[in-house]
Amino acid sequence: MRTSSEKTPVAVTADDGGGGDHHPSHAFEGDAAHAFFARSRGLVDERLHQIVPAEEVTPVTVHGAMRWSLFAGGKRFRPALLLAVGTAFGAPDEDLLATACAFEMVHTYSLIHDDLPAMDDDDLRRGRPTCHIKFGEATAILAGDALQALAFQTIVGDERLAADLRIALTLELARAAGTPAGMVAGQAYDLAAESRDGVTIDELDLIHRHKTGAMIVAAARCGAIIAGAGDRELGCVTRYARELGLLFQITDDLLDVTATAADLGKTPGKDARARKATYPSLYGLEAARERAGAVYAEACAALDQLERPIQLLRAIAGFILERRA
Repeated sequence: MRTSSEKTPVAVTADDGGGGDHHPSHAFEGDAAHAFFARSRGLVDERLHQIVPAEEVTPVTVHGAMRWSLFAGGKRFRPALLLAVGTAFGAPDEDLLATACAFEMVHTYSLIHDDLPAMDDDDLRRGRPTCHIKFGEATAILAGDALQALAFQTIVGDERLAADLRIALTLELARAAGTPAGMVAGQAYDLAAESRDGVTIDELDLIHRHKTGAMIVAAARCGAIIAGAGDRELGCVTRYARELGLLFQITDDLLDVTATAADLGKTPGKDARARKATYPSLYGLEAARERAGAVYAEACAALDQLERPIQLLRAIAGFILERRA
C-alpha cells in the first residue's frame, strides 16, 4: 500500500527543471500537450470503462445515460492535469488514475446538470445531444447523481493509497465540487449574474474561480498530494492551477464568440443570447486576449518556483492559451 509520503520515480516527458523564459514556442508546447492529452485520455478512458457499470447492467437507462455523457469524447482536461502534476512530482500512473477518473466523473455530472432546462438549457454537448435530450430530464438527473456518488466511491475504494491519503483526496474533491468554495457556489453566482447589468470584473473572476477554477485547482493539488509534494511545492502548484483555471475560462469565453459549433462540440453564442457576463463582454475581444496572456504569464511564474520537471505543465498552459476548441 502506498502512503502519502512515498515517491516512485517514473520515466516521463522531462524538462531541465524550473526557471527559464516565459515565452516558449507555443507551437512546440501545443504538440507536447496534444501528445500528453491523447495518452492520458486513453489511460483515463480505459479505467473509466472498468469503473462505470456496463449499459447492460440494470438499471440500464441510468447506466446508458452515464456512459452516453462520460464517453462523448471530452478533452479529459482535469484528469490530464492531475496526471501531469503527479508525474512531475514522481508518482506512477497507477497511483493517480483512480482519483483522475473521479474528477472526470464529477466534471461530467456537472455538465449533465448544467445543460438541464432549469440551468443553461442546452441541447448540444461534446458534439451530440445532451443527456436530457437523449434520455429525458429525470434520467439525466439520476445519471449525474450517480456519477457524483461513484466518483467519491472510486477514491475511497482505491486500496493502492493509504487511508489518510484517500481522506485528503476526498476532502479536496468535495470542497472543489460543492459550496462555499467550489463549483456549486460558482454556478449559483453565475445564475445570479445572468441578465443583470453592472457585473464587475471582480464579480466575474469570483464566478469563474469557483465554477471553473475550483475543480482545476483541486485536480492539480491532488496530483501533487498523491506524489507527496511538500507544503511550499503545493503552494506553487495551487497558484499555477488558479491561474490556469482562470485562463481556461477566458479562452472558453473567447471561443463562445469566435468558434463554430463544429469546433466547440456545443452551441456557440449562448452566453450573449443569455446576456451572461463574460470576459469578452466586459473587456472586449482584444483586451480579453491580453488578459489571457497576462494570466498565462502568472501561471508560468508560479511554475518557475518549482525545482521539478515543469516543461509539460508549462506546455499545458500554452495549449490552453492557444486552444481553438
